[in-house]
Amino acid sequence: MKILYLGPNNNNVYDFLNHSYKTSNTEEKIIPENLCEFDWVVSYGYRHILKKEHINSSKNPIINLHISYLPWNKGADPNYWSWVNNTPKGVTIHTINRGIDTGDIFIQKEVNFNKDETLSSSYNKLKKEIESLFINNFENIIKGSILPQTQPQGGSLHYIKDFPGVESWDIKVKNITK
Repeated sequence: MKILYLGPNNNNVYDFLNHSYKTSNTEEKIIPENLCEFDWVVSYGYRHILKKEHINSSKNPIINLHISYLPWNKGADPNYWSWVNNTPKGVTIHTINRGIDTGDIFIQKEVNFNKDETLSSSYNKLKKEIESLFINNFENIIKGSILPQTQPQGGSLHYIKDFPGVESWDIKVKNITK
């Protein structure tokens, strides 16, 4: 089985895929025609929008790993916005469709934090959770044992331009909540 992994390769998801499957990796923009060479496409931390042509060229649904509890905090900086807007916190594995993080959900998990978390520690915890959730469920997803469910309507969406910046990622999250 051939996998195309879109995103940085310095994480447990890439290590798992590269060890278990014939895996190619890129962080660069891809052309749609190249997707048909792969059985599955997995996106995690990929900084480019996949368009209708990409989605239509893929043999199977494109899988995206997102560190928010969708439908909340779609788009950029989901960890930050979950604290600022006091929305559910968690991770989601979903299909990519024409919207931004609006695809059907394979599996998701709410994540609890303590009151002394920082933006950095909460991000690292979410990263660990999404990687573990993916590694433990990927086989069931590709075998069809876990079928995607329609994502609930609503939630929130944030763009890179919305992020006001922070002085330090070590800021306590209790200091940025509303």
